[in-house]
Amino acid sequence: MGKINKGILGPVSGTVGTVIGGSWKGISYLRSQPTSRRTSFSQAQLEQQAKFALVIRFLQSMTALISVTFRDYAVEMSGFNNAMRYTLINAVTGVYPNFDIAYNLALVSRGDLPGAQNPLAASSAAGVITWQWQDNSGMGRALPTDKSILVAYCPSRNQCIYTVQGAARNTGTDALQVAAFSGLQVQTFIGFISDDGKLVASSIYTGQLTVE
Repeated sequence: MGKINKGILGPVSGTVGTVIGGSWKGISYLRSQPTSRRTSFSQAQLEQQAKFALVIRFLQSMTALISVTFRDYAVEMSGFNNAMRYTLINAVTGVYPNFDIAYNLALVSRGDLPGAQNPLAASSAAGVITWQWQDNSGMGRALPTDKSILVAYCPSRNQCIYTVQGAARNTGTDALQVAAFSGLQVQTFIGFISDDGKLVASSIYTGQLTVE
């Protein structure tokens, strides 16, 4: 409730009826209270809002990662916004209100560097996921020194564990410590980034697995 100080001609503090009063730098002011607006959304708008919420939830778990791994395509936008656009167009499935992320169609890195060749992911040791791939150094701009990008996303916790400085391409294997996801299902991905950080490969989905 507002107050009228010093009578009807005095300054107003707070809300009185449809008027809001206050003071800024010693100057009293009055302004009308904004009218409330009830907006009814169309079916298309509701569907788009639901898709946006789903994709934002997924990508916010790896914001720092995609700011690096999507920057090659982030023309006049952030890496996050580029990843948002890509995921909305390519990796949302289902019918409203039951939308979901198609992880096999999603990317956690995007670029023109050659990706992993025949990659596999498995968890055979407690709290560890191991990736294996074939060394394809020399294919296009792929170099033996390219570093692996390993990503494990846990939908039930909406959390992501990753590295962008994994083992070199020519080693053919690397592991990620994911003890926080023990006993849980995760979605796994692998990509590569050049040793100088300037080139990125589009990620490859390496499947869903349960962490030991």
